[in-house]
Amino acid sequence: MARCWTRSEEEVEEERCADGGPSHFRQHKAFWVGLSALLLLVVVALGLVVPLRLSQPPSQLLQVVRISAPDPAGAPLNQSAVVDQQNDLVTFSVTSPANQTSTVLFDVKHGWICYKPANQESCFLQEMEQSDYDNVNSLFQDPSLQRHFQLPANRTQRQTEFLGVLTGARVNTSSLEEPLRALCRGGPVHWTRKADGPSKQRLVYFCIDICFPSNICVSVCFYYLPE
Repeated sequence: MARCWTRSEEEVEEERCADGGPSHFRQHKAFWVGLSALLLLVVVALGLVVPLRLSQPPSQLLQVVRISAPDPAGAPLNQSAVVDQQNDLVTFSVTSPANQTSTVLFDVKHGWICYKPANQESCFLQEMEQSDYDNVNSLFQDPSLQRHFQLPANRTQRQTEFLGVLTGARVNTSSLEEPLRALCRGGPVHWTRKADGPSKQRLVYFCIDICFPSNICVSVCFYYLPE
């Protein structure tokens, strides 16, 4: 009986060794401990990277592009465009040869163009058309867009658009998005309507020249319609 018991104990020991036994268990435990530590490191790394990304100042999310071109009379025209790709906004600052700066805001997301002429309290609002989207998209297409464009006079396409100002139809500024309200600073905002041009009895009061990297310059000219 003793020999049978001893043999059975050896068989049990062999079965334990065949199943892996304590050494096999320790290997599995070491594997899971290592994996848990690796996952913990990944979580900690993500916890450091995400707040760093969110804490970047807004200036790092914007891009400033300079565009130089001659105006229709040949005088130098300098402008800058602040491109906010995150909010689909482009803000042009256009400096005339007389050293007066007008601001034009393209709100691509909502389909508006807002003009703030130099030395005026009023803003003028226009609904974007397909040609406007095509022109401003040249500033969004390449994320590594160069910082300065010098448009050659002999290869630049020039266009003229006329906007009739509806003096009796003011925009409810509370319905505008924040970038447009900030630009107009509480001043009156007038609707405009694109037209073929003013009649002989109507005078063009001012124009704003806007140039795009696609070698297109648009002279937007304003005149007042009767109320």
